Amino acid sequence: MIALTLGLALLSGCEMTNTGKGASIGAATGAVLGKATGNHKDKRIFIGAAIGAIAGAAIGDYMDKQEAAFRKELAGSGVEVIREGNNMRLVMPSNITFASGQASISPNFYNTLDAITKVMNKYEKTFLTIVGHTDSTGSTQLNQQLSVQRANSVKNYLLGQQVLAARLHTQGMGESAPIASNANEQGRAKNRRVEIQIVPNQA
Repeated sequence: MIALTLGLALLSGCEMTNTGKGASIGAATGAVLGKATGNHKDKRIFIGAAIGAIAGAAIGDYMDKQEAAFRKELAGSGVEVIREGNNMRLVMPSNITFASGQASISPNFYNTLDAITKVMNKYEKTFLTIVGHTDSTGSTQLNQQLSVQRANSVKNYLLGQQVLAARLHTQGMGESAPIASNANEQGRAKNRRVEIQIVPNQA
């Protein structure tokens, strides 16, 4: 199965550069091997090999450059860029993301997502987890569903902007991880947010 996939990749890539062929082979191999195992850790390893990894001291430099690019592209957008060691978080507040109780992306949010996509497609050696959060208004079950739907809305937009699907994971936290009090509107607005966690693919 692997041999067949590699053969097809080589035949279809006869006009490609060596770099392009290598990328196609790596992606095809990762896809086949990922299907062949039920172990999620193994799948992530093979997917990681397909998207490229960063080794040793180069990780910090890579993430430094990516952080600087995010800060430049997102200046004045309202998105908070938080560096946590070699990881990073983008915190997007409710006033630029979704209307209250809705999972459809607000028109004002598209330019921000385009800026995020621009950086993500330049710095491709990272895994991304999109996490949806809500305030405590409404039932716990509905809030959980809404947080998942919002995370998936962002994921689908990024997929449409050519961010590799293997890099993207979504998670809904509902009302379980507030960053402010839900006792007033100002706090609830802070809690209604989407975060993108960015983790380097380490060799």
